[in-house]
Amino acid sequence: MGIDVVTFGCRLNAFESEVIRREAEQAGLTDAIVINSCAVTNEAVAQARQSIRKLKRERPQARIVVTGCAAQTQSQMFADMAEVDRVVGNDEKMRGDAWRATRSAFEAPFGIDASEKVAVADIMAVTEMAPHLLDGFERGLPRVFVQVQNGCDHRCTFCIIPYGRGNSRSVPMGAVVDQVRALVERGHAEIVLTGVDLTSYGADLPGAPKLGQLTRQILRHVPELKRLRISSIDSIEADRDLLDVIADDARLMPHLHLSLQSGDDMILKRMKRRHSRRDAIDFCAQVRRLRPDIALGADIIAGFPTESEEMFARSLDLVEECDLTFLHVFPYSRRPGTPAARMPQVEGGAIKERARQLRTAGEAALLRRLDAEVGATREVLIESGTQGRTEHFLPVAIDDDVPGAVRRLVVTGHDGARLVAQDR
Repeated sequence: MGIDVVTFGCRLNAFESEVIRREAEQAGLTDAIVINSCAVTNEAVAQARQSIRKLKRERPQARIVVTGCAAQTQSQMFADMAEVDRVVGNDEKMRGDAWRATRSAFEAPFGIDASEKVAVADIMAVTEMAPHLLDGFERGLPRVFVQVQNGCDHRCTFCIIPYGRGNSRSVPMGAVVDQVRALVERGHAEIVLTGVDLTSYGADLPGAPKLGQLTRQILRHVPELKRLRISSIDSIEADRDLLDVIADDARLMPHLHLSLQSGDDMILKRMKRRHSRRDAIDFCAQVRRLRPDIALGADIIAGFPTESEEMFARSLDLVEECDLTFLHVFPYSRRPGTPAARMPQVEGGAIKERARQLRTAGEAALLRRLDAEVGATREVLIESGTQGRTEHFLPVAIDDDVPGAVRRLVVTGHDGARLVAQDR
């Protein structure tokens, strides 16, 4: 049997899983399951462990390799699981030699030596990032990801990810443009730029280019690209070029997802965020002036340590004050080793209730946007035979269409979750 890769977590992990699959197959690894784990919450780690046990029961002969952020930060925990045959670090997983070494270890006549079970190096020692030009994406797949950045130089008090990803490092602009061009030539209509801290792009490169300059270069040098999308950004780092592209180029999709985390200034300081509540509101107003139809989403944490009901209310109010359409709600998860884990904790029931209120507010915000779309003409990227996405990332119910096509449709209504549209 071949290689199965099970992915948890972010879009970056989804991209990296394709690299893992390619490198492991080229290394000659067979009959193995790779778990590409996430460490952002305790629940994400627990899900990976549950999946490992379930997969081993279903395929007892398969070798199980665990990698990803949770493997990097909690390697020994996974190594101690009887179901796990090898643990591979977050940097190593992107390298062919790690998978060749894994194959050799599996083929050793006396099995894997205990000293070989963990192949995890110091992620903080990694200073460069090699581009991975993927040709493994299914030809014509509507939307594909391009990794342009990894790691994070910031140390938000709630976040374990820098210890799983290392410090910020970027792919040179020329290599990114080459990859985008190659993917467009293979028939992919929409490219999504992704990274851990995307707006820190370029600080480690000669000349320190920023995300806006990278975006301009892609759009200028790949004129055949139909749609460019950028994933989650830190609004305080948005540069002038990026704002200009948002305003001037229709091929950059009018949809931004913002790392806001809280609407209360004291909580933001305790999180060690670099923006204030006013910064968030002003940024949203600014991009809406530049692109009036833009759809904004945000990450918000419910129940961060020391958060009072009044502090939480300011986060809840942010949904309307920033006119957010998409809300990604995180109930606070205590991550050992982070400063927030040592702060006074909010009671678990209160965290769940605040998360519920935020999700309810998010559902109402999405419904308002769906209502406002009725009568509009939208360019819809067909994702499957049953669903497409507008420029604003709003889902559209589709009836038996060809994935990868971009169709101009008129929105006639919605079903509460997806738009309903028809040809003009």
